[in-house]
Amino acid sequence: MRYGYFDDHAREYVIDRPDTPLPWINYLGSEAYFGLISNTAGGYSFYRDARLRRLTRYRYNNAPLDLGGRYLYLRDDATGDYWSASWQPTQRDLDDYECRHGLSYTRIASARRGIRAETLYFVPLNETLEVWRARITNERDTPAEISLFSSVEFCLWDAQDDATNFQRNFSTGQVEVDGGVIYHKTEYRERRDHFAYFACSEPLAGFDTQREAFLGAYRGWDRPVVVEHGAATGSVANGWAPIGSHHVRLALAPGETREVIFVLGYAENPRAEKFDPPGSQTLNKRHVRPVIERWLRPETVTEGFAALAAHWDRLLGGLRVRTPDADTDRMVNIWNAYQCMVTFNLSRSASFFESGIGRGMGFRDSNQDLLGFVHIIPERARERILDIAATQLSTGGAYHQYQPLTKRGNNDIGEGFNDDPLWLILGVAAYLKETGDLGILDEPVPFDNLPGSEKPLYEHLTRSLNYTLDRLGPHGLPLIGRADWNDCLNLNCFSDTPGEPFQTTENSIGGQAESVFIAGQFVLAAKELAGIADLLGLHGKAAEYRAAAEKMTGTIIEHGWDGAWFRRAYDFYGNPIGSGENDEGQIFVEPQGLCVLAGVGLDDGLAARALDSVAERLATPHGIVLQQPAYSGYRIELGEISSYPPGYKENAGIFCHTNPWIMIAETILGNGDRAFDYYRRISPSARERISDVHRSEPYVYAQMIAGRDAPTHGEAKNSWLTGTAAWNFVAITQWILGIRPELTGLRVDPVLPTDWPGYQATRSYRGATYEITVRKPAGSGRRADHLLVDGERVEGTLVPPAPAGSTVQVEVVIS
Repeated sequence: MRYGYFDDHAREYVIDRPDTPLPWINYLGSEAYFGLISNTAGGYSFYRDARLRRLTRYRYNNAPLDLGGRYLYLRDDATGDYWSASWQPTQRDLDDYECRHGLSYTRIASARRGIRAETLYFVPLNETLEVWRARITNERDTPAEISLFSSVEFCLWDAQDDATNFQRNFSTGQVEVDGGVIYHKTEYRERRDHFAYFACSEPLAGFDTQREAFLGAYRGWDRPVVVEHGAATGSVANGWAPIGSHHVRLALAPGETREVIFVLGYAENPRAEKFDPPGSQTLNKRHVRPVIERWLRPETVTEGFAALAAHWDRLLGGLRVRTPDADTDRMVNIWNAYQCMVTFNLSRSASFFESGIGRGMGFRDSNQDLLGFVHIIPERARERILDIAATQLSTGGAYHQYQPLTKRGNNDIGEGFNDDPLWLILGVAAYLKETGDLGILDEPVPFDNLPGSEKPLYEHLTRSLNYTLDRLGPHGLPLIGRADWNDCLNLNCFSDTPGEPFQTTENSIGGQAESVFIAGQFVLAAKELAGIADLLGLHGKAAEYRAAAEKMTGTIIEHGWDGAWFRRAYDFYGNPIGSGENDEGQIFVEPQGLCVLAGVGLDDGLAARALDSVAERLATPHGIVLQQPAYSGYRIELGEISSYPPGYKENAGIFCHTNPWIMIAETILGNGDRAFDYYRRISPSARERISDVHRSEPYVYAQMIAGRDAPTHGEAKNSWLTGTAAWNFVAITQWILGIRPELTGLRVDPVLPTDWPGYQATRSYRGATYEITVRKPAGSGRRADHLLVDGERVEGTLVPPAPAGSTVQVEVVIS
């Protein structure tokens, strides 16, 4: 069942009924100011940091799930009939409804009883504000008197404090209304450096800023008393719950359209004006009034929206493909690339499933996100790498997450997720392959953001590698620490007394548990660092890194191979995990993917056997599950993984992040059919036709799809902010289509389904444009052994970098 359709030409997903299985959301903003918006206008906004600069309030786990947002109410003043322009929250029947989610904007249109409303929501480039452009049309044959009410509920900035510290916060809310602009200035009394504003382009019939006055003491957002009565109260919030609402009266002739613009924004005072005289409560608005006035003009909004579209034209123009598969084309050309940019901006911090309070920017997450967007906007990738590296500790370890506003680690401990440091090497390697910018390796970067601790970025990479080598366990495999990539596999729980309950102690972040996954990751990272060292002329170091990789490969084969697949780990007592010796959790997907990516088992058949085991034991019609058999009960010695019911999340759910590792591994072995089959199983576009099963958005990846052991097999959860986005983009573009940046050039080495006749692509790389044509006979599963580059035969599949500004014709002919 479908709830809408793709408009590929407009680069939009069109939702034609409001009651989607879950709220289907979009993101506004692409720089510093961000917002989430659902297909019924639910969501929230923030500046830079979803916890510390939250503009609007949102209650998680609400009913409906997306209740609270950017609501516009319409009221027919002749009859008293009122409704929501976005269906929510009144849920009155609409004669027509359409939501168009586009690239950093959403447009919601509806009609009821001859009154049509169309609202465009977007964040202009280089601004810290969002625009709501409402167009109200009278489609009746008679004049109409319509009241339009806007509404937002302000958050008191720190989202965690706002949601918990009511005894204080119910007494601190403050607003100021000046010239029809509602200013939210809670905290201004103590900080005097930032505030929010909510403005309207039309003369006001009234306003409200106190939630209880607008809604009524015993009412919700579905039936505000002010809207019902058709008159604002002029309330000014003092404590309790500040909101912003404008009341505009519109007299519409038959066929007439009126445009009303609302602007919600964030402002900081200029540095010299931050501290007013002692006791001053006057809001300094001089610098923001020109901004407000400019964005309330229709021509400014039109120009700003056009600039946003041009911005996305530039971003998505770096890679364009035309393949035999429409789902692949729209994901690569539009939606997967767009999701990669959103995950770059937000990591895992703010969605309807991430509160924006606890996680911040993930060290591991942000490094992986680099893989999917570095080709789109490499200058911001460079900036992000330096930000990430500055949170690293001098040991080579890392805070698992850091807060984007402060760039300080937000864990209670500084390290413990022992895979984190190695991701920095992989992220930097991806940047270097794309840009050739070796100068970044000389950039001085502090440890733990401490002044005076700066070392070249290259030294950060060497400490990342040594962090693993300094923490090897009894089998010579890396210690897992608190966890590796799988945060829920917590193996350092133990008891000193037989028969006593297992305990998690201080030793649980070190301990003796070992990870085969980190071992495979280490081999991959060591090889990448060796390639970087060679470019720097450090050939002795490169040899050391390759020797370390070779030694770890031997350790994996000796202690990590279980006979038909790679083991997952060893627990605190040295018992294997992910082994045929186990009664449950016998095979895990992660080491099968990472070990093959690292080249382990390619020459002796182990890699092929491991991938066959994945196909036999883990693959389902909805994707590859994380492990099998599922854990049927809680096992404290394994930690959180066994706390989930079978088939969900890490307990045998389809953790989509891991699926592209297997896709890539299959291409390394030359299995294009199997790789592409796995790609389509979790492709959101390909799953659109089963939206009643999938439930999440059909245009972006979800973190998890319920596995075969779950009663809701095929249901997706936790959409948008997931490493699945970057890794699937890498899998399809770099390995299946085979257009892969390397340190010394652009490799074009496709591993295609046998029934494809080829494809075409345009790829920007280091300032040059590569126009790529791949041809092969249908039914052939062969790979190319040479290329034609500008008509000249080139042995192998690597194209050396061309001069910036040039266009290179690359032809791949597969016999």
